[in-house]
Amino acid sequence: MPTRVNLGCGTDIRSGWVNLDSAPLPGVDVVHAIGDGPLPFDDASVDEVLAKDVLEHVELIPAMQELHRVLRPGGRLRVIGPHFTSAAVWVDPTHRTGFSVDTFGFFAREGGGPFARAYYFDFAFAAVERARLVFHRYRGLPWNYAVEPLVNRSPGMQRWYEGSFLSRLFPAANVDVTLRR
Repeated sequence: MPTRVNLGCGTDIRSGWVNLDSAPLPGVDVVHAIGDGPLPFDDASVDEVLAKDVLEHVELIPAMQELHRVLRPGGRLRVIGPHFTSAAVWVDPTHRTGFSVDTFGFFAREGGGPFARAYYFDFAFAAVERARLVFHRYRGLPWNYAVEPLVNRSPGMQRWYEGSFLSRLFPAANVDVTLRR
């Protein structure tokens, strides 16, 4: 049976996943803080990791190295975290960083675009499989229904958006990136 880890799950308890959090909340299977030493999984033993709203709270490079260690070859890491233009980046006093659509390209050999720097570290994911910018979609921000698909048309469009005044006028909420080991 595949091992899937819901890292930093909080109250987002998922059936069929190992729900891991630093707090002993109801439904948490493993209580462990990602910054407190190695994750309690063997090398190359995990098929999939979901890191939703967690990596912005920790030292990113050691966390990525540890996630690389536990993922099996071909395993996937999905990261969802605050975009650097999101108002939520600095609302939470425990946030250490926000992300660009290209942040995780630094950890991959392929698909990381012009910012791929796998040589920076003694580990590297094989590829960035998917990178998207996510915008809040609700009645108060109706333009985001058009902005999100337009910005995500291509990696070049994503980079242009991030470097232009549009990213301040229409801030993104999150990045959603999938890396393959």
